Amino acid sequence: MSELTSKFTALPGGVMTDDVGVITGDLELRTRYDQDGTLTVDVRYDEADEWYGLTGADCKLYDERDHEAVHTVLRNVLHRPPIETG
Repeated sequence: MSELTSKFTALPGGVMTDDVGVITGDLELRTRYDQDGTLTVDVRYDEADEWYGLTGADCKLYDERDHEAVHTVLRNVLHRPPIETG
């Protein structure tokens, strides 16, 4: 199994978890790739002990080399700045 983590700040409205609903603020993303290709995605409050499943994010990868790219995309989507309307 390989594991990657990244810190980020949630957008207004937070991120939805399977376990406790929406969480906001300074968070940490964890992705874990298992031998069978399963990618498990969790988030937690920065430096907290308990991880929560990110709703709708678990998936199957066909190549372990994709793990880092998928992790980076997830982190960037969760951390992107809001769109300004003008």
